[in-house]
Amino acid sequence: MSDLGTLAGVTVAVTRPAAQAGGLCYLIEARGGTAIAFPAIEILEPESQQQLTSIPDRLNQFDLAIFISANAVEGAAKLIGDTLPATLQLAAVGNSTRYAIERHWQRPVICPHQGSNSEALLATPELQQLKGRHIIIFRGQGGRELLAQTLSQRGAAVEYAEVYRRARPDADLGDLVSHSPPVDLITATSNETLQNLYDMATPDQRDWLLAQQLVVISPRGAELAAALGFHRPAIVADQSNEQGLVDAMTAWHKDNRTQ
Repeated sequence: MSDLGTLAGVTVAVTRPAAQAGGLCYLIEARGGTAIAFPAIEILEPESQQQLTSIPDRLNQFDLAIFISANAVEGAAKLIGDTLPATLQLAAVGNSTRYAIERHWQRPVICPHQGSNSEALLATPELQQLKGRHIIIFRGQGGRELLAQTLSQRGAAVEYAEVYRRARPDADLGDLVSHSPPVDLITATSNETLQNLYDMATPDQRDWLLAQQLVVISPRGAELAAALGFHRPAIVADQSNEQGLVDAMTAWHKDNRTQ
């Protein structure tokens, strides 16, 4: 029986945070592949909770809450609980974040039909006329400023709620270098994850890392991979989610088997 539509014989390093790697690992193994959970980023509580303490009592002052990631949804849910003001609209940068919002609050969500980034969300009809509206953005500490800057230019008053922070784990890339069977693919679902992976490599390990085939979820990830010196262009998934990553891996495997 042909296994060209599967991941049989393919070993994939999954670099998502430990608590979020399970779904992707399951999908890889459901197609016959071997998944290695190797977190290259970890999600932690924000360093200071002080700027967050007033938010639950002020939520009714906002017209729209935007969530940058599923981690932002989880952090917000811990902060504000299960009840939201009836007038508060919700928006998500992509489908994974939208699903997390729906799971917690069972509310309609503004979400791009195509793409999973700030640019795609900013292109939605609901975010064009914003004069006088008050918007809160739930996100991690740091990150891109494009969304807030553009919303402000469109007339909105924008506030951040930084409900988590990202950190680089203290891990040894040698576990991947020496893995048997050898790693065939490495996933990276954010640029920070990819940068962490690069920074985790010792000089001896870096040559190995740069020779690996990456699978990413956005052109920005592919651009960073090229800038870091990866030898092969990163594979960019057609959909910015776990299913898209697995489909991209399967297509890569099929192409390599038929060459």
